[in-house]
Amino acid sequence: MALWRIRATVDDRPGYLSVLTASLALRGVNILTVQVHTTEVGAVDDFLVDAPDQLTEADLRAAVERGRGRECWVARSEARGLADQPTRVLGLATRLVRDPDVTGEALRTLLGADAVTWRPVPAGAFGGVGATTMLLADPSGGSYELRRREPTFTPAEYARAQALVELAAAVARRDTDRVTLVLPDASEVRVRSATVDDLPGVVELHEACSARSRQRRYLSGAALPSPARLGRLLEPTRGLTLVATAGHGGEAAPVVAMANLLGEGDVAEAALLVRDDWQRRGLGSALLRRLLAHAERVGYASVELHVQAENTPMLRTVRRLERPTSVERDGSVLSVTVPLAVHPVGPSRPAGAAARPHRAH
Repeated sequence: MALWRIRATVDDRPGYLSVLTASLALRGVNILTVQVHTTEVGAVDDFLVDAPDQLTEADLRAAVERGRGRECWVARSEARGLADQPTRVLGLATRLVRDPDVTGEALRTLLGADAVTWRPVPAGAFGGVGATTMLLADPSGGSYELRRREPTFTPAEYARAQALVELAAAVARRDTDRVTLVLPDASEVRVRSATVDDLPGVVELHEACSARSRQRRYLSGAALPSPARLGRLLEPTRGLTLVATAGHGGEAAPVVAMANLLGEGDVAEAALLVRDDWQRRGLGSALLRRLLAHAERVGYASVELHVQAENTPMLRTVRRLERPTSVERDGSVLSVTVPLAVHPVGPSRPAGAAARPHRAH
């Protein structure tokens, strides 16, 4: 006996699946597992079968066609195919919890894709599933493009793959961005990803900052940003926002700094706001390094900072990064660009064409 995978589409009508299984049974084919994917063109039935050694791929195709199946795909399988789909998905999810950087490889394993490519362009309106391509939104920014010659992708496979990508992004943010930093003066702060629940603390941060600090952060004035504006910054569509809290009050501890990374295309923009009494203590440098590490990890080509020419402390913070930079001046504002190394995810993770971001206001 030999293991085979068979996928075929049948009309989604009562009794049609039983006709197909009966046709296989007449040839001594034992069905080990079956999955049914509902689509607009019918039910896509995915079988793992044990067939007599003398049956060929052509024999199995003929049996499917006699059982009213169409768009048939047949391929030899291995013993690992005996694990049912929920077990395989749970195994891959466990792997991602341990190492979210293997997302590309997990997607390829889940779907048997020929290629998995991370792109800096968001999935947007073009996200979804086609016959041979699948585009998944990466919550960290960008998207994953999957290609498979056959069998064709199904909506159920798309849902599973998108769920894995979202799990990996959530784990990466939790593990990477929730740390305790010890600053050069031995003071400690907790750094974590921001959520909308941080809005009251971030409003208090802005109220505690001097007008000069706010003006340096937003470049357009010293007024307090509206709560709606701050809410958008706390959970950006693309990018990352970090908050630093002092003391041992847990989630209720006062917010003493906020760091934003907003992405557009393959370029991200970074901006910092540090409470006046926490400035010149190394906190801004630590937050900026974490933003750059995140941008590098998810595949941005560069990070930009828009800094007032007179903002010597911020320019000093950038110099402490000890990274190559380029600077352009537009009146009283300097645009500092920090190139990043691009690390592949899966078979390839190329950078797309650069797009200049909007200022993180």
